[in-house]
Amino acid sequence: MKNPIFTVLAILLLIVLSACSPNESQQTETVELTISAAASLNEALMEIKEQFENENPQIKLLYNSGASGALKQQILQGAPVDLFLSAAQDQFTELIQEGIIEKKSQVDLLGNQLVLITNKENPSSINQFSDLKRIQINKLAIGIPQSVPAGKYAKQTLENLGLWENLEPFVIQTKDVRQALTYVETGNVDAGIVYMTDAQVSDKVKVVAVAGDLTHDAIIYPAGIINSSQKKEEAKLFLTYLQGKTAKTIFEKYGFIVLD
Repeated sequence: MKNPIFTVLAILLLIVLSACSPNESQQTETVELTISAAASLNEALMEIKEQFENENPQIKLLYNSGASGALKQQILQGAPVDLFLSAAQDQFTELIQEGIIEKKSQVDLLGNQLVLITNKENPSSINQFSDLKRIQINKLAIGIPQSVPAGKYAKQTLENLGLWENLEPFVIQTKDVRQALTYVETGNVDAGIVYMTDAQVSDKVKVVAVAGDLTHDAIIYPAGIINSSQKKEEAKLFLTYLQGKTAKTIFEKYGFIVLD
């Protein structure tokens, strides 16, 4: 028969080891943070994701990318989103007015420029916005003005330059700014109007003109936390990270204007 003293010691040892060992679920548990973000932010945010998750392994970032207007509608309809990064203030302001985002949480994060682009492989006579009137244009790609901020800015620019009325029949409206870029890359249109940052991620297009700041509303990317989020602390942490040195360097690398 075993010595009862050794039996008791063995049980006590198991209890101590069990108490000292971290719970396996606690070791592996991560918080998933869902961020709805304008399509033009894709490359920069993916690079930021890698850096942020390396520094914060307890948080996993999930991006939902698209046109700001479409993302806004998803949020209005109750999509489970923790943080919204818009490419336009009006889409963002509507969510504040609806009480979905607190105004005090809004951060004006970035700026951008609007540019006219053509296909690099197919030489074009388009060298400035006024050429869109002088040269016969068959197709011009812009985002849908009602839902794509870049499309709204493009329409404003064409209207202010006195070009919209003549060009409207030839405008191809796209679901987001990246689709407009793709149409130019593939040569399916004569030209397109996108953000400078979109043009910079492609080696198939060239920038032929930059829209003047006074031809369209200011291009500002606001960010804010959704009130219904169950992960506000993590969302605050990421929003703060987006304003830090590492994220700013990455945004500038992709051509964004970092706002202070």
